Amino acid sequence: MDRLIGFDPQLLHDAVLTGINVFILFFALSYLLFNPVREVLEKRRKKISDELDQAAADKTDAGALKAEYEAKLKDINKEAEEILEAARRKAKIREDEIIGEARAEAARIIERGSREAELEKKKAADELKLELVNIAAMMAEKAIGNSITVQIQDTLIDETLKEMGESTWQS
Repeated sequence: MDRLIGFDPQLLHDAVLTGINVFILFFALSYLLFNPVREVLEKRRKKISDELDQAAADKTDAGALKAEYEAKLKDINKEAEEILEAARRKAKIREDEIIGEARAEAARIIERGSREAELEKKKAADELKLELVNIAAMMAEKAIGNSITVQIQDTLIDETLKEMGESTWQS
């Protein structure tokens, strides 16, 4: 037998058998190892893709929640400002009421003082009238003491009454 390209037939036979064994081993390992590894890699790729999608959804939700939070914060600030404004209005109304009450009380005090002053005036006038009566009584005593006649006494009383006026004795 001639040798083909100088290879030994046993070497060629072994090489062919080795090649067939490598292909069989490759397909067996492919079935037993490569496919499960591919499946694990595919599952991992799918999981990562799902996590990225979930992260994007969470980011969108977080953006929406942030916008909602900011809107609520603005509403809360607006509501707080409204509450403060209402409190200011109530305080202003209460202030006006207190000032009105104080003015009314001051007017009552002034009126009471005026009445008291008027009463004091009347009291002084009454005391003056009493003094005049005492003076008139003393004059009458002196007139009687000097033995004034009834006619002179009547003329003195009439003159005194005319000088004082009847309104003084009637009030």
